[in-house]
Amino acid sequence: MEKKKITVIGSINMDLVTKVSRVPLVGETVIGESFYTAPGGKGANQAVAAARLGAQVSMIGCVGGDTFGRELISNLESELIDTSKVEVVSGSSTGIASITVSGGDNSIIVTPGANNLVTPEFILRHEKAISESDIIILQLEIPLETVKLAASIAKKHGVKVILNPAPFQVLPEQLLNDVDYLTPNEHEQKQLLLSLNSEQKEEILKKCIVTQGPKGVAIYKDGVGEIPGYRVEAIDTTGAGDTFNGALAFALSEGMELKEACQFANAAAALSVTKPGAQGGMPTRDEVKALIK
Repeated sequence: MEKKKITVIGSINMDLVTKVSRVPLVGETVIGESFYTAPGGKGANQAVAAARLGAQVSMIGCVGGDTFGRELISNLESELIDTSKVEVVSGSSTGIASITVSGGDNSIIVTPGANNLVTPEFILRHEKAISESDIIILQLEIPLETVKLAASIAKKHGVKVILNPAPFQVLPEQLLNDVDYLTPNEHEQKQLLLSLNSEQKEEILKKCIVTQGPKGVAIYKDGVGEIPGYRVEAIDTTGAGDTFNGALAFALSEGMELKEACQFANAAAALSVTKPGAQGGMPTRDEVKALIK
């Protein structure tokens, strides 16, 4: 069977990770335990998650003409991801995420850099790649107008759209109508519902697959209900949501029903938190199958 094509349109960042015993208060300095850099960005993370499971993945995005940019493209290629639609923009810096990890949890500051250059005009140049995909994955670390146009193009060509509404912002009605699956976490779901009127809430909830950390997933689409999480020892939760999204796209592309696809993605996300780094713990298909068994 020919592999289905998954195209990820989104951010490509370098993560700058500091581990610390506790997060400092305003004006306070604390001594960090360790520091490392790791490939990240919600878009790139989701692409790696899907590719590591065995999907055929293309990445559409921008990096700066700097060392980080070259490293990040090389990393995507090492995961067998097609980077022919990743543009290197000289004169711009590559996006970075400054991540503080404390007690197995994390706080993040994202500086978009070249990700802001993934413009609607840039996306129009890649309409053919979108039209030839089976599923596209979008997030909100590139301009909202770009996300809106990409979803519209996908809808026009009958391509399924997964939108991970993170970091959250109020979403235009057209975008909400054009996506097939919305994958907020609990916090993002609350913000999403607050931004909608009562009529919209009912319709949009039907598209929601809500990630709830160790508790599992709530699926409102098709009235599926709750899927419990897996008990694992969390080392670093960075990238768990991205793993879920990449794994969900992979599972759906393999023809799994929604409930089974979410169980699969749930297991992948659980495995991802057992190792440090956003991409460090992203599992293979065999590892996910073993956990489900």
